[in-house]
Amino acid sequence: MTAVLGFGGYAPERIMTNDDWAALVDTDDEWITTRTGIRRRHFAADDESTLDLAHEAALVAIADAGMTAADLDEIIVATDTPEVYTPDTAALLQDRLGAGNIPTYDLGGSGCAGWIQALDVARARIAFEPKVVLVVGVELISRLISWADRSTAVLFGDAAGAVVLGLGAGRAELLDVVTGTDGSKASILTLETGGTRKPFNAESLASGAYQFLAMDGREVFREAVGRMADTVGGVLRRIDRSVDDVALVIPHQANKRIIDAVRKRVGLEPDRVYVNVQEYGNTGSASVPLALWEAVGAGRIAAGDLVILTAFGAGFHWAAAAVQF
Repeated sequence: MTAVLGFGGYAPERIMTNDDWAALVDTDDEWITTRTGIRRRHFAADDESTLDLAHEAALVAIADAGMTAADLDEIIVATDTPEVYTPDTAALLQDRLGAGNIPTYDLGGSGCAGWIQALDVARARIAFEPKVVLVVGVELISRLISWADRSTAVLFGDAAGAVVLGLGAGRAELLDVVTGTDGSKASILTLETGGTRKPFNAESLASGAYQFLAMDGREVFREAVGRMADTVGGVLRRIDRSVDDVALVIPHQANKRIIDAVRKRVGLEPDRVYVNVQEYGNTGSASVPLALWEAVGAGRIAAGDLVILTAFGAGFHWAAAAVQF
């Protein structure tokens, strides 16, 4: 069985409040809080990059596992905001950590479901060949969004989260993972500029198109709620457990309304769902591992607890994982 050996997370010190946004765009604290539940979000400092955030979270997770970077056999980084276009952020993280010449790779383009998808890849790798795998979710979204678009800019924050996975006695067991994709829904959440269809050029720079995150809010809400709720049920069926056995669900922290709708559809009381969207906003691939690390540190998870992680993201991807503490 795949074991979770250590947990880690990192959020930059810089805070962007709703009042800060109100000074820049036509919005206010009440409008943002009522519609999203978000009050604050953390933004990277000018001299911080994606690699810096990933490195900080990785160090915490490795130390929590009682290990050093030399103990790692593989690194997977889930991100849609890489350090550079190429090579992948995982290669740069390997060097920053001082790990050996181990395999590293990024899982990109999966949006906010990317980190749970990376868990699924990692457990398959461990099952094939016993090893220690660092799995990081990191986003520095503040540099890719349009600060003039109130419909999307106020939603996002920067952060990183990580776990160390391996075999043997650990802090918890990764029991199972369920993932899925419906590519026909790709257009409801997309950032097209920068690929071969719409290359980054002087025109896209001048127009700000490279920052235009297209989002069909109504359709994203419908898909997110349905897919996350169904996938929670799916992973529970895979491990032959029921909702009554679940101590805590940690969903992707995109929007309080989405979280509440998923909770009601699954049939959970509010105290059985972990929410920190009010502090961090939507941190993409970092959302679930950051919340997991915070919940563990806050004492919200006890020995014997069954915890379900669930997320959705551009693609349209969705995923859920069952973790037994």
